[in-house]
Amino acid sequence: MNTHSSQHIPNESDNNRTHTSRHIIKSFKAKADAKRTTTEKAADWLTEKSGTVAFLIINILFFLGWILLNTGVIPGITPFDPFPFGFMTTAVSLEAIILAVVVLISQNREATIADIREEIDLQVNVITENEITKLLEMVTLLLQKQEIDITLDKELKEMLKPINVAKIEKSLERQINTHQRLTE
Repeated sequence: MNTHSSQHIPNESDNNRTHTSRHIIKSFKAKADAKRTTTEKAADWLTEKSGTVAFLIINILFFLGWILLNTGVIPGITPFDPFPFGFMTTAVSLEAIILAVVVLISQNREATIADIREEIDLQVNVITENEITKLLEMVTLLLQKQEIDITLDKELKEMLKPINVAKIEKSLERQINTHQRLTE
C-alpha cells in the first residue's frame, strides 16, 4: 500500500512547465529589447556607458585638463578658453542636456516594459484568483457530498464570492486621491 499517495511527486512535465514559465518571463525583456528603435538602442547604450565610474573619471580628467590648459599654469600653452571658461560651460551644459534626454528615453522605455509586466501580473493574478475560487467550489461540493457541514464557515463563504476587480480598483483610487489631497 502506497502511504505517500497524497504527496505530489515532481515529474518531467512539472520541470518543463516551470522552465517554460521562467523562459517566457525572461524572454519578455529580450523581446522588448529586440523591438527597440535605433534611437532607443543608442540611448540605452549611452545610458549604460555614461552611468559608470569610468565615465565620471573621464569627465573629471577631461575638465581638469581643460582648466589646467586654460589657466596658464602650463608654460608654453596659450589658453584658448580663458577663465570663466565660457566654451567649457557651454560644452558641460550641452553634455548635461544630452545625457538627461538620453536617460529619460531609456527610463521611458523601461517604464513601458514595467507597465506591461504589471498588467500581465494583474491579469495572471485575476485568472489565478478565479481558478482558486473554482477549486474551492469543487472542494465545497466534495465536502457536501461527504455530508460535512460547512454552512457555518463564514470565511469559506467569503472566499467563494467572485472577486470584484472594479470595486478594488475604485477603492484604491479613492485611497490614492485621499492620500494626494492630504499631502498637498
